[in-house]
Amino acid sequence: MLPWTTYEAMHDAALNQPEPFWLEAAQRITWKQAPMTACRTRADGWHDWFPDATLNTCHNAVDRHVENGRGEQAALIWHSCATKERQVVTYRELQGRVAGFAGGLRSLGVGKGDRVLIAMPTMIETAIAMLACARIGAVHVVVFAGYAGPELARRIDDVAPKVIIMASCSFQGQTPIPSAPALNDALALAAYRPQACVIVQRAACQTSFMPLRDHDFHTLEQSAPAEPVTLRSEDPLYILHTSGTTGHPKGIVRDNGGHAVALALSMDLIYGCKPGDTFFTTSDLGWVVGHSYGVYAPLISGCTSVIVEGGASASAIRALCHEHDVKCLFTTPTQMRLMRQESRNLSGAILPTPARIFVAGEYADPTLLEWARSYFCKPVVNHWWQTETGWSITAHFFGLPERDPVPLMNDIGRPAPGFRPEIVPSIPGEQCGEIVLSLPLPPGCLAGVWKDGAIRVPAAYLDETNRYYRTFDEGMIEASRAVHMLGRSDDVIKVAGRRISGVQIEKIIAAHPAVHACAVVASPDELRGQRPVAYVVPNSGVKVIPSSEEMIGRVNQALGRWIGLKEVHFVRHLPTTVSGKITRKRLLVS
Repeated sequence: MLPWTTYEAMHDAALNQPEPFWLEAAQRITWKQAPMTACRTRADGWHDWFPDATLNTCHNAVDRHVENGRGEQAALIWHSCATKERQVVTYRELQGRVAGFAGGLRSLGVGKGDRVLIAMPTMIETAIAMLACARIGAVHVVVFAGYAGPELARRIDDVAPKVIIMASCSFQGQTPIPSAPALNDALALAAYRPQACVIVQRAACQTSFMPLRDHDFHTLEQSAPAEPVTLRSEDPLYILHTSGTTGHPKGIVRDNGGHAVALALSMDLIYGCKPGDTFFTTSDLGWVVGHSYGVYAPLISGCTSVIVEGGASASAIRALCHEHDVKCLFTTPTQMRLMRQESRNLSGAILPTPARIFVAGEYADPTLLEWARSYFCKPVVNHWWQTETGWSITAHFFGLPERDPVPLMNDIGRPAPGFRPEIVPSIPGEQCGEIVLSLPLPPGCLAGVWKDGAIRVPAAYLDETNRYYRTFDEGMIEASRAVHMLGRSDDVIKVAGRRISGVQIEKIIAAHPAVHACAVVASPDELRGQRPVAYVVPNSGVKVIPSSEEMIGRVNQALGRWIGLKEVHFVRHLPTTVSGKITRKRLLVS
């Protein structure tokens, strides 16, 4: 039960009385040694959360629910869009499989603090491997299953894993892609050599084991079960590399205690989910959303988590939501646009849908949100967070009796507890600028970055005063605390001394009924400094593609001719990262 009824009461409690606020929030999880202190400054200047406390994250996500009578409840429901396989695992079954595999890892010499690299698609075994690492205090490093050898080798050398875990194949659509070539290439390129590799054999594409090196995943599951080890709150739980959209990928380190507390609070406060509810994220487990809301947050909260392998279609998402009585759906704007496109060809009655739908990864424009609300007949909202934060910086709070004002629903919301955003204007006197966050960041955020074999202060994210975390996103903050997003700092366009967000232009173009997606980037201009250039993906099946002149006219009418939009390119698709984010920097060089 949340102790607040309004956003302001919650915000004021977190802002003005942070110690009691977070110590109360910490009561949502089970500790071996309960915390007496919420936050402490480290010798290196960064911060530890609940530094005098001990716990085990796997125990909080699995064992305690079995002990409390939820053993027969579904913990994980897996659906493969590639193979059409389905699997339901109860909390009791999950406990047995995780404990056994943890014992198997221990038999390979894995212990507290050792890194384990997991390069697998979204599968039950991926979650088991993550939880097994957490159980014995190993640090899991999950990477995208589709990486080629060189990219995989870079991550191997970065984290020096004692063991690598892979599936025998992943899928592109329904085509199996063997994993052995990438693994062998990576091991040939990497300077570091792991002690062992563990393989999940899949029926679609089995692989030959290399003697002495390779071990069978399911055989290791039959090992003598390992009990959860007691860890300090600040001990690392995992390392997750950023997508690289802000430069070279960085290994973000997440702790055990602060992470568990923040995710448990978020499930109730932001998503309005209680024990026994079903949560569905379409994210790959290799990304931060998959970590936070595919595995840890739902399981720590005693919920059922639906996870999918591959890109789920609109009809598949509808069917899964109906079949499993999903309360919350968490997806991306890219997935939502695909659903909108596919929905035009769907017939029949709309099946019951989730109570609410959350969108993150990129900004979803109001036109897309309005379509989704009409299609699902339920609330659909943006919220804003980063790999580095691990949970929402700003959100809409469905756990509170007070509902957000209607005008706020199209934007990214108000700050979550502990996040204190401020604006650093690029031009004195402007209301907009880069959004920075006052330190310390709340629990659940990065405990540091992995560099040279140790956890370091994330200096690349700090301003020159070392008092603020830089988000590298631009926006503005209203008196109501509502945050408006303008885009990445690099995506804000400077036209003749005036600043315009590419997102503002994208909203106008995306509102055209013939537009599927668009991206706006800055191009150099000798006279005005920069000018916007738009790249537009038309809806499939449209009979008449709108003209460049029509798009330019819509933007000029809404924002004025000073914007200087003169180029609109119609393209088949936009370049994206493997996590689905549009990489605008590649547009002007493609």
